[in-house]
Amino acid sequence: TVEEVGSTGVGALTISFLIFIVSCIVFLSKANTSGEQRKYYYLSSYACGFAAMAYFAMLSGQGWTVIAGCRQFFYSHFAERLITSTLILILMGNLAGAGPDLMFGACGSNAIYMIATYMGSVSVVTTVKWFWFFIGLVGLFATLVHLALSFKNAVDVKGGERAQLYSKGAWLLILAWMCYPIVWLFSEGFASFSVSFEVCAYAVLDIISTVVLGFMIMSGHDYLGGSAPSQSREYV
Repeated sequence: TVEEVGSTGVGALTISFLIFIVSCIVFLSKANTSGEQRKYYYLSSYACGFAAMAYFAMLSGQGWTVIAGCRQFFYSHFAERLITSTLILILMGNLAGAGPDLMFGACGSNAIYMIATYMGSVSVVTTVKWFWFFIGLVGLFATLVHLALSFKNAVDVKGGERAQLYSKGAWLLILAWMCYPIVWLFSEGFASFSVSFEVCAYAVLDIISTVVLGFMIMSGHDYLGGSAPSQSREYV
């Protein structure tokens, strides 16, 4: 018998899908009425949009397979996270004013983490599974170093409220992303968590690292480049 997501997990998928859809619309609407800040809202809207697609697929019973231990595994969630986490890193890189080299490095290490974690999830041989998990942790560590140090050094040059906003968003993201391997460890790793609990835990982390972060950055709209153009036009 395959262990599948229960009613609690389905409820979490439904609520999360609605949250992502509404957030996507809000960010897209904000982007269409903004100036220089538009790029932040477009990235947030696409991240929420891809997340909504993945959650709709999971809610519809699609995008999953059976892994070792006869456990339901939603590979659509890993595909979504590979895309959304990359968009989030580009968002944070733009907020910090980091160069393309730093953003490519962060996205590359994040891709290593996501792909290695997926391979570990579908591995049948236990030794291979934990080897992939270790590779994934190395990729995640490199990604978090970019957020905590490389991007932080770039934004500290600018200073001011932008630097404060970045620090708040980066630490929220770092704490949320550090929880993902813990959930994996007790889900695909040891199979201690039920599929429903795993779905609920991932849903909470996804909302924090995508929706909450997006609205946090939106709170800094006034000093992300929108006010300067209007002031210059007033004095000309």
